[in-house]
Amino acid sequence: MTEFAKAFAKNLRKIIVPSNDKAGFVGNGHFMRDALHAINEVEILSKEMPFTEALYMINKVSQDFLVRPMGIFQLIDYVGVDVVKFIMEVMNPYLPDEDLHSDLLDKLFEMGVKGGQNSNGSQKDGILKYERGQPVAVFNPETKAYVDISGFKGKCDEKLGSLPTSWKPWKAVNFSRGKKEAMLEAIFTEIGNMDTLGAQLAKKYNTRSNEIGNYLVSSNVAYNTDDVNTVMMTGFFHAYGPVNDYLK
Repeated sequence: MTEFAKAFAKNLRKIIVPSNDKAGFVGNGHFMRDALHAINEVEILSKEMPFTEALYMINKVSQDFLVRPMGIFQLIDYVGVDVVKFIMEVMNPYLPDEDLHSDLLDKLFEMGVKGGQNSNGSQKDGILKYERGQPVAVFNPETKAYVDISGFKGKCDEKLGSLPTSWKPWKAVNFSRGKKEAMLEAIFTEIGNMDTLGAQLAKKYNTRSNEIGNYLVSSNVAYNTDDVNTVMMTGFFHAYGPVNDYLK
């Protein structure tokens, strides 16, 4: 059966990444914990600013500062708030040393904020509201209404600080044909030497992402860190793997 599966995948021109039979496997094992880190960071920032602004900032850090195809909360919306919540519920009983659970996702689900995709693949409104596929507002669970990003974007961007001068968006980096590694090195070297709030949050986020990747190996989910990186780059389209030395 194993050889058949390998041959079948090869004929489909798919990349094979083995995993042990553990809750969440590699992809969701990283994604769920990554999402919980982001939610926790929003809760920390929300002590100093409105929830909507805090969420916008972490979403921007996870996309722009970390050079990902979309922010973490847009990714949660894309998969579906309800789906992410259910995946955590399925995984949690098998993880006695962890608690993969989010009160925020529970609250949003109860309010009918689910995200997901329309039949044509377009993004449904969820934690974020979208126009032409781009986030334009953030849902406020307290008021049960969306707050336009345009009203606070400038203030939040100023708090985060500017992106590195060498920065390029994910698409330009990921499809740079042989230049990707040099581009990533330049971007993250700059971030490593910056002390802005955005840089600090990016360093903390990347450290946690590294920890999750290594944990998936040490807890016998993935066979090695290369497999973790391969899953996140091919399955989640990240430009680089979570186990890296960029911001250490």
